[in-house]
Amino acid sequence: MTTLVVAAAASETRYLPADVDVVLTGLGKTAAAIATTRALAERTPQERAGLQVVNLGSCGALRPGMRGVFEPGVVLNHDISADAIRALGHDVRERLGVGAGDPELVLATGDLFVSDAQVRDALAERASLVDMEGYAVVAACQAFDVPVRVVKHVSDDADASAFDWATLVDTSARDLAAWFTANVSST
Repeated sequence: MTTLVVAAAASETRYLPADVDVVLTGLGKTAAAIATTRALAERTPQERAGLQVVNLGSCGALRPGMRGVFEPGVVLNHDISADAIRALGHDVRERLGVGAGDPELVLATGDLFVSDAQVRDALAERASLVDMEGYAVVAACQAFDVPVRVVKHVSDDADASAFDWATLVDTSARDLAAWFTANVSST
């Protein structure tokens, strides 16, 4: 099995082994969806058949006491008006399962950079963690039938501390690299 790491920023992957295949998407759902789709579409069906994607990145904690590396089993597109779209007669898949992760652990993904405690607390009713790319990466991988794992390190508490991300991400990068080395074969 070949592993492709998908991450938003180089600062999140700087401590990975040099031989790891990395796609940097940029921030947000649209950038992540485009870059992941492009990376998968550029591979032949045979190459995709032997591929797994690992989405590594930092995230905010929506609940007190969450620290470290987590592998959520559900990703939630939190900033889509799913109920309104359903009322118009269209199907919306705002929740996607991620096979390898903890099914009780939900990662909310949205284009909103969560740095407000009130927004964080409202999201905490539906999820434990928040990022800006996970859902998009999972959606792209599922469209290509490529197995995907989502692995996130808590860099902040999704409040005003999130503005220190540029400083905090180094710890995330180190812990994510350690997780990768211990849990994924980069063959």
